[in-house]
Amino acid sequence: MPPLALTLGDPAGIGPELALAAWLARGGPEPLPPFFLVGDPGFVERLAHRLDRLVPVAEVDPETAAEVFPRALPVVPLPSGAVVAAEPGAPDAAWAGATIESITAAVAFVQAGRASAVVTNPIAKFVLTRAGFAHPGHTEFLAALAVPPGRAAPRPVMMIWSDALAVVPVTIHVPVRAVPDLLTQALVEETARVVARDLRQRFGLPEPRLVLAGLNPHAGEAGTIGHEDRDVLAPAVARLRAEGIDIRGPLPADTLFHARARETYDVALAPTHDQALIPAKTLAFDEGVNVTLGLPFVRTSPDHGTAFDIAGQGVARPDSLIAALRLADRLAAASAPAAETAAVIPFNVYAGRPRPLGARHFDPEDEL
Repeated sequence: MPPLALTLGDPAGIGPELALAAWLARGGPEPLPPFFLVGDPGFVERLAHRLDRLVPVAEVDPETAAEVFPRALPVVPLPSGAVVAAEPGAPDAAWAGATIESITAAVAFVQAGRASAVVTNPIAKFVLTRAGFAHPGHTEFLAALAVPPGRAAPRPVMMIWSDALAVVPVTIHVPVRAVPDLLTQALVEETARVVARDLRQRFGLPEPRLVLAGLNPHAGEAGTIGHEDRDVLAPAVARLRAEGIDIRGPLPADTLFHARARETYDVALAPTHDQALIPAKTLAFDEGVNVTLGLPFVRTSPDHGTAFDIAGQGVARPDSLIAALRLADRLAAASAPAAETAAVIPFNVYAGRPRPLGARHFDPEDEL
């Protein structure tokens, strides 16, 4: 497959230095898939020197990135040739254009088949807004880029994924007081359908198991503690089950995330942002990955922000970015069209790793 396209993120945040740290972790028993960073090569090289990171930087195009990756961090210049001189920890709208251009270029590379997936470094929406950015957030911008101008954007769904837990907030960055009005039966159904479809098509789960957390304490106690669970969530679950989607709920959120409960489902949907993200970040703060479902291309991201307070200090951990790169590679392989003639791959090459669609491997016994 083509390499992954990694965006610059806010250049004053920790994204660029995480790219350096991820490249340094490329080897070992589980090598990282090849990726290239979309940004200003000179800025990345200066940052490496500033952090005393022994990372050679190579200016490349997407087609040569994989070849260069073992010996240098491949950086594809911004299409405009823009030069970045951001100061770590000092967000500035002057660099908003570079952030946006990196995202648009990465998506264009995937759409042209020059990259296999988009992995996005963190952005700061307040910085982009100051520069006239019109989208509510990163995810909505990616959805708009997924279709030609003037066409309706697909419905993106945010999932936070880790080996310990996968969660989907049905409402995202809205005030808590607005949630009851926004939480419609149609929204719950549409979100669950996107989740179930992508779990089948990209995560390889033929019969994904979903659960839905209640909005109110004890899932409303049959309408005695609020009516939303009884009148909105329960009918949505019934409708989805009638369509053949394996979903249960609404269930009390306070008993949904302990170890035994997590064994009974693949993804938990929750009415509010914090209901979903608090358990996810408690269980896997450094390893969580933000996955956007519902797009025609694969997009993952670290499950953290720009961390301006520690940017430029060399202390930011790359675990979440590394997990995002690995997951993007896995999902892109599952989404790749099958080859006309399936390759025969020895079992030991792909043991314990996702394998491309269209490839088959021997069972362990076959190789003996």
